[in-house]
Amino acid sequence: MKTLFQFLLGWLLLVLPFGSSAQGRYLTKTGHIDFFSSSPIEDIEANNNKVAAVLDLATGQLAFSAPIREFQFKRTLMQEHFNENYLESEKYPKATFTGHFAGADAAALGGAGPHPVQVEGDLTMHGVTRHLSVPGTLELKGGQLLANATFNVAPADYNIEIPLLVRDRIAKSVRVRVAFSGTPTGGSTVPLSSSTPAH
Repeated sequence: MKTLFQFLLGWLLLVLPFGSSAQGRYLTKTGHIDFFSSSPIEDIEANNNKVAAVLDLATGQLAFSAPIREFQFKRTLMQEHFNENYLESEKYPKATFTGHFAGADAAALGGAGPHPVQVEGDLTMHGVTRHLSVPGTLELKGGQLLANATFNVAPADYNIEIPLLVRDRIAKSVRVRVAFSGTPTGGSTVPLSSSTPAH
């Protein structure tokens, strides 16, 4: 019986046109997403380390799926409200992104340091899909592909209703950070330069 992750990646690889070969494709099931919202009354912060993602250097495409219930908060009550009242995780169990990155020169990724890219695609959350265009970075390091991006999300854009009682505690815009460390899968990958440091 396939695990949930195998099913997810099978769906990603079959549904998305990632090209005919696995060359330059990187996968992870432990990608990281965190978000932070600041307000005069209380800061809200959560982390999720169980994000499945696939990135393809050959085609410039990427996709990820984040299980909503895996976002961990410092306060249990806050986590319950997040799942039950805001994101309604039973009804909408995951957030997904499918898109592509531009501006990355695959041959140059073997050089030291992160390389800037522009990421465009569709973020689906709470049953709503919105198109995003955000800056990010890619870096090949220690045989892995490191991908990072930081952007802002407005809960109102995804029909996430904040009860009037706590509306002043939650910012209208939430900072989201994404960090993936993908390992190569099948085929050959873009060669690393000898100067690339180990991860």
